[in-house]
Amino acid sequence: MTALPRRSVLLGTLGAAVAGLVPATPGGEPAAVPRWFAGALRQATTPDPFTLGVASGDPSPDGMVLWTRLAPEPDAEDGRGGMPDRAVEVEWEVAEDERFARVVSRGTETATRELAHSVHAEPAGLAPGREYFYRFRTGGHLSPVARTRTAPAAGAAAASLTIATASCAKFGAGHFTAYRGMAADAPDLVLHLGDYFYETDRGEVRDPGPPEPKNLAGYRRTHAHQRSDDDLRAAHAVAPWVVVWDDHEVVNDWDGATPDRRRAAAQAYYEHMPLRRASVPDGPDMQLYRRLEWGSLATFHVLDTRQYRMRGSMLGADQERWLLRGLTDSAAGWDVLAQQVFFAPRRGGKSGTWGEFTGSRERVVRGWTEAGVRNAVVLTGDEHVHHANEIPGADDRIAGTELVTTSVTSGGDGDGDAKSGGSGSSVWSLDRRGYVLATFTPAQMRADFRTVSRISEPGATVRTAASFVVPDREPGLNKV
Repeated sequence: MTALPRRSVLLGTLGAAVAGLVPATPGGEPAAVPRWFAGALRQATTPDPFTLGVASGDPSPDGMVLWTRLAPEPDAEDGRGGMPDRAVEVEWEVAEDERFARVVSRGTETATRELAHSVHAEPAGLAPGREYFYRFRTGGHLSPVARTRTAPAAGAAAASLTIATASCAKFGAGHFTAYRGMAADAPDLVLHLGDYFYETDRGEVRDPGPPEPKNLAGYRRTHAHQRSDDDLRAAHAVAPWVVVWDDHEVVNDWDGATPDRRRAAAQAYYEHMPLRRASVPDGPDMQLYRRLEWGSLATFHVLDTRQYRMRGSMLGADQERWLLRGLTDSAAGWDVLAQQVFFAPRRGGKSGTWGEFTGSRERVVRGWTEAGVRNAVVLTGDEHVHHANEIPGADDRIAGTELVTTSVTSGGDGDGDAKSGGSGSSVWSLDRRGYVLATFTPAQMRADFRTVSRISEPGATVRTAASFVVPDREPGLNKV
């Protein structure tokens, strides 16, 4: 019998886990439940609290964040998910295998009412550069099983890294087929670049969920409705995510984002994302810009282009200095700026992008050029259109590459007409829904622009519309 590819085996196991099943043995009998979880299924006397699935994020060489939120009634109008007022103990464990025969770490977290009974466990002491599996248990219930990984050791060589980038997932606008495609591609890492949900949604294709959130209960309900989607939960279960917000997680363009509304949006965002304790909100403020190293192969500078905007700077003075210092100190093969809005120069386009902060953009490009960054790549969301851009330097030579991912659903099915060249620095663009899959190696970066044939109907096909390669130390996009 022909062996199934690793990806198929993984997705089959995760699919069974999401369905709440115990994996079967090769003979078809249910696998034995490991001792630590003995009786977990038969002792349950309450509704399943793991309706929102599980997730992991922000991998380091010795760990990551493991997330879940207990919500047996995710659509409860008070935003508490049907949970009692008391705190609840939640156990977690990490294993080297999907059947949890080789458990390497376990612990207990206290899920409290104050944080919507969310869990943010941070296991440490794991081996670098390894794939792991994790799950949770509480009240006699087992969570789905999911896959995660650690980053390589600091400075260690890494043969390759495949990432998926996504943004702009309006629930009512269409089906999240792009997330299903991401799960099938099984990347090593997912970068979500903002607009994880939309605060307003007319529901052109399917039920948009609760009304516009304006308080904590409302934002919690909107997050919970977003996670009711099977494809989104599957994408979270296949790889660790690195997340940052844009505007719709608060309110469009942050117009009318009062301190109270920002406070509610920030708390709900933390409660529903695999973020470390360093990102616990301080009132209306939330620390989201951070740095992730992937051995000597790549450094990801995760930016927040919404929270700190000021006259003359897209990033604000402190974040801009932090970025420039990081670029100067970097010895990575690829320095990647993961951020929200269109970066490269162009004529026209959406408002509120780097084109309105040209001095800030010039300082960033000059910063990576003077620092001698080996390869500069900008990853961007927000646009609802795929773009492959070449970023000019001060002398008009190509200084870096920008990969703009289209939306997951926002904008409808799209027109499907690819454009070569065009406005400003764009080499290629396409108005279809989807995501970008990028693979980094020491020799090159390959970008595959993945598209969904339609989002107005479920079960659509996902394909690669165009691919580009950027060789090491040779900025510029080469179509393949």
